[in-house]
Amino acid sequence: MSGMGPRETWSLGEQDTIIDALERAVQRHPDRVLLDFSGELHTYAQVDQASTALAHGLAAQGVAAGHTVLTMLDNNADAVLCWLAINKLRAVSVPINTALKGEFLRHQIADADTEIVICEAEYVERIAQVCAELPRLRQVLHRGSRPGGACGPVPLAALDGCRSAQTAPLAEKPRPWDLACLIYTSGTTGPSKGCMISYNYMCNLARLQLRAGPATADDVTLTPLPLFHMNAMCVGVLASILVGARVAIVPRFSVSNFWPEVERSGATIASILGGMGALLAQAPDCDAARRCFGQVHTVRGNPFTEPVKAIWRERFGARQVGGNGYGLTEAAVITTLAAGEPAAPGSSGRRVADFDVRIVDELDRELPAGQAGEIIVRPLRPDIMFMGYWRRPEDTLKLMRNLWLHTGDIGRFDEDGFFYFVDRKKDYLRRRGENISSFELEAAFARHPAIAEVAVHAVPSPRGEDDVKVTAVLHPQASLAPEALFHWAVDAVPYYALPRYIEFRDSLPKNPQGRVLKYQLRDEGCTAATWDQETSGIAVAKR
Repeated sequence: MSGMGPRETWSLGEQDTIIDALERAVQRHPDRVLLDFSGELHTYAQVDQASTALAHGLAAQGVAAGHTVLTMLDNNADAVLCWLAINKLRAVSVPINTALKGEFLRHQIADADTEIVICEAEYVERIAQVCAELPRLRQVLHRGSRPGGACGPVPLAALDGCRSAQTAPLAEKPRPWDLACLIYTSGTTGPSKGCMISYNYMCNLARLQLRAGPATADDVTLTPLPLFHMNAMCVGVLASILVGARVAIVPRFSVSNFWPEVERSGATIASILGGMGALLAQAPDCDAARRCFGQVHTVRGNPFTEPVKAIWRERFGARQVGGNGYGLTEAAVITTLAAGEPAAPGSSGRRVADFDVRIVDELDRELPAGQAGEIIVRPLRPDIMFMGYWRRPEDTLKLMRNLWLHTGDIGRFDEDGFFYFVDRKKDYLRRRGENISSFELEAAFARHPAIAEVAVHAVPSPRGEDDVKVTAVLHPQASLAPEALFHWAVDAVPYYALPRYIEFRDSLPKNPQGRVLKYQLRDEGCTAATWDQETSGIAVAKR
């Protein structure tokens, strides 16, 4: 069935935590560099001591085991130190996207039930704008200089004031099955939900990535990916700790600075997204890239097309390019390949031994090889899948129909056991590495006084992902230009969710139950009446 080989059986597998992994690494090589932030170096011992000191400081602020602490931090050492410090207290780290604002931001802070937020100084004002609707929030700690005072009605203090002089290890350590962090989904079918992730889940994800793209203590992994995502946290930092390697983290992705940073850092592995890989493959030649030919032996990331893989091998001398894997925040990764294992064209690897993965129809009946259906999964080891949705047992049970995690995605296996992703059942979009909730975007645009109805949907992008289109119906007698709506959206939604396309219509296509037929809108794509931001001359700033 579904190209399955022999069924794996339940076993314990490895059990680990990030805190134990760091402790082992410090004992073996305390003076080896772990973190490189654009030349700002931090050894394993320094990271351990600084995170312990910060943990003591946060404990003085009242943070204790089981408490959630939300962070809104850029790519810098404090993003890693806060994560470790929170976990050393056996508290729950909640890293959120730094582009959030308005209702997107308020919802995640409120839903996490956190009393303390740690953020960059420049994000304080955004939090202040929603503080009145956050009765549980009692303290905001800012990183970087800022005049004193408050964050709306909430006290504001400097994170530097929490750096204790105490470096004695904490009395108790977290266990592999404990809750380590909440990673918020994109909210594709409703408000964003917090995926409860255990320590062992994170360690297992790092181990699986090392299986697909091995690294040694001599490797340096370069990543521009944000530290509020699981990719940078697990594939970048945690995987490096497991093998005693170094990770070089840059503030953001830049085509022009990528190869100079590879050269400066001595990077041998790049952890990026497939779209970034395509941009680099198409970029003009540069001296740094020529000097670094063959230095980067592995490029991690999805999705890489076969032509882009060929360019990386021929032009840059990389030996392993892209990842043949599939997973989601609730269970990652569930299909992949070991390093060097040949992949069938267009496939995303095979099942990993950690998970039982099936393809089923609408009644959960398993389908034969070659036939597409919904992807369902269950673990074959303890503590390697999400623990459910934070404070949403009904949503968790809905997803776990028949005690299988229903991914909402469509895929198939061939006769040789190779997996192929086909499509998404969920109504969401992916743009430039970010999952975007159409539900939340529609709620944001519905607040515009001129809009009566709105649908947000994907339009295929030449870059291989999605572009966002807003199709709206205006109130009678209302007047609104697409340019004016776009300018309004700049202050209402995160920059990555700004629509490229806007179209006003007299009505939206609907089914007999009154639901908008988004598949029809997607199929129609850009019509003659569609406004395009990229040809409008309006520039978008990332903020």
